[in-house]
Amino acid sequence: MEKLKERWGIESNFQIFIIFVVFAINGSLSMYLTNPITELIGISKDATNPFLYWPIRIFVVFVVYQITLVFVGAIFGQKKFFWNMEKKM
Repeated sequence: MEKLKERWGIESNFQIFIIFVVFAINGSLSMYLTNPITELIGISKDATNPFLYWPIRIFVVFVVYQITLVFVGAIFGQKKFFWNMEKKM
């Protein structure tokens, strides 16, 4: 745990807990938001070839995850940490 705190520049175990919670919430949120976005652009699982649908869906999940990570992190008071992580990604 100490190596992780040192690498991420974190002072407390509570901050690590909050960061893990943000990652969990953001992962679920990005998957939840991907369905309406793919349907909005006209891509549905039933009407699209799986070889086209899944790469597009994975790309959309990746983009949504990147966008929402800073917002969810800011809600939990960790905007600085996640903004720095975004720059690395």
